Amino acid sequence: MSKEVLYSSTRGDKGCIKASQAILRGLAPDGGLYVPDHIPHLEKTLGEISGLSYQETAYEVMKLLLTDYTEEELKYCISHAYDSKFDTEEIAPLSEAGGAYFLELYHGATIAFKDMALSILPYLMTTAAKKNSIQNEIVILTATSGDTGKAALAGFAEVPGTRIIVFYPKHGVSPIQEQQMVTQKGQNTCVIGIEGNFDDAQTGVKKIFTDPELAKYMDSKGFQFSSANSINIGRLVPQIVYYVYSYGKLLKEGRIAEGDPINVVVPTGNFGNILAAYYAGKMGVPIRKFICASNSNKVLFDFFKTGEYDRNREFVLTSSPSMDILISSNLERLIYHIAGNSAEADAKYMKELSTDGKYEITPAMKEELKDFYGGFATEDETFKTIADLFYNGSYLIDTHTAVAAAVYDKYKKETGDKTATVIASTASPYKFTRSVMNALGKGDDSKDDFALADELSVLSGVAIPDAVTSIRNAEIRHKTVVAKTEMESAVKSFLGI
Repeated sequence: MSKEVLYSSTRGDKGCIKASQAILRGLAPDGGLYVPDHIPHLEKTLGEISGLSYQETAYEVMKLLLTDYTEEELKYCISHAYDSKFDTEEIAPLSEAGGAYFLELYHGATIAFKDMALSILPYLMTTAAKKNSIQNEIVILTATSGDTGKAALAGFAEVPGTRIIVFYPKHGVSPIQEQQMVTQKGQNTCVIGIEGNFDDAQTGVKKIFTDPELAKYMDSKGFQFSSANSINIGRLVPQIVYYVYSYGKLLKEGRIAEGDPINVVVPTGNFGNILAAYYAGKMGVPIRKFICASNSNKVLFDFFKTGEYDRNREFVLTSSPSMDILISSNLERLIYHIAGNSAEADAKYMKELSTDGKYEITPAMKEELKDFYGGFATEDETFKTIADLFYNGSYLIDTHTAVAAAVYDKYKKETGDKTATVIASTASPYKFTRSVMNALGKGDDSKDDFALADELSVLSGVAIPDAVTSIRNAEIRHKTVVAKTEMESAVKSFLGI
């Protein structure tokens, strides 16, 4: 029997709590993120894991990190999350193209990788509420750069005992992303555009979360906040699963031998998706390089190169909007780990980030990052990669996946490393139809994104997903737009308090 995993704050809020409590809270009271007190090793061999389904792999990973959930509870959550909501039984298929293996994480209800975790989070959370005798209604508060919002809305819509409020940058998401959110059904759902960028939305949400007076007031009205962002450990743990699963699949298909290392390439702005790969590595998946791919908002690239994290720079709107982020929330967990699990050191860096907009890690911490490689792709490189892979490899990818593929090409040229490589393919090309069509030289400004989706389907032979066709003529239900200073009052207004 493996040892119980307890969770504490990256910033030193004393006391360890159980997994279910960390999932309910989302963010620690001191503004820190919850981290496990140790990372357990997989109990099955990689060879044994190669014979498991996605659901079985999920159980093997999650039972080790969510130790206060019973087997029955976990299996219930997993079986209800990874079902016919996904358009393939494999849940996360691997496709070989362009000399790499693309891990397709977009086969869920909202055609983006966020579905992989957000289809299970509502079950983990409502189970946690029962386990901890919570009487309050749980208010999920989330900031989104485009994908988390819709996936969280879809997951929590009509879930008893919950309400969900999503803030997004009004002018910083794709038209399809926005249409997906503003047409969301469910009496317990609320979508609000803000005049500002994603970092403004995320900062506003964290401020609401860490206001003790507001928490008291909410409690008096029968509510408590939790989060569906990747700051919630209940989001991060399910993401570890697909890296374990992808290794098992490569092994099963004879692409690698047991124990062979792989590389993992992840397009990321908020750092959660690549942190999940890092945790998978700590659990026993042999990962040689964690290749962190950025777009023109290359704050992470600069960090890996110099050891300095500096968000004081121009915020660029790109064709990969889910990565248009300058404050990478989940990097805080990695900072905590490479500082020797020191909450004191982490709190100091986060204070510097808050006051000066930057911090610099020590040489010893930088040495701990030697398994990471940072790269970035310009808009031109992103578009060229989409065209090259489609016209030369007959494989269609979206803009975010293209950032990763472009960075991987640079990495290969720079290092000559021939290790088998998994690229996290984070969204369907149909989520960013206009950009993909422009990249393929078939753009047409006179047509809307839905007309372009029809043309892309004819061109590629790839069917338009239900997630797009179902919102084409759907009623717009959420029309509120507020200034970034009005976020708290918008929350109170929706809750009627």
